[in-house]
Amino acid sequence: MAMLESIVQAEVCDDECPIKKTADVIEGRWTTLVIRELLPGKKRFSEIQRALTGISPKVLTARLRLLERRQILTRAVFATVPPMTEYELTPLGRRLEAVLNAMADFGEQLPDDAG
Repeated sequence: MAMLESIVQAEVCDDECPIKKTADVIEGRWTTLVIRELLPGKKRFSEIQRALTGISPKVLTARLRLLERRQILTRAVFATVPPMTEYELTPLGRRLEAVLNAMADFGEQLPDDAG
């Protein structure tokens, strides 16, 4: 908690702020949900898309590429017909599980009309 107190007491929230850095990684409507889908293990693009009702292939592709660039997940392409692609969280990405657990705990406490 001392770390959080020192962060909050800082005069500015610049690019070096750890909370801002984390928010930059998980920003966007679908990003945390994509990460949630990968917590149990490897998944194919179609599996992730099926689990996230309403996400377009274009948006899912953009989120997956963003997370890959930020080293949160890895992408493995298999030379099959049709090609198969699997996504998996990196050790860094797995560390976001604690963040998502905190979000889930917070969400459980929200009244139904708060969202």
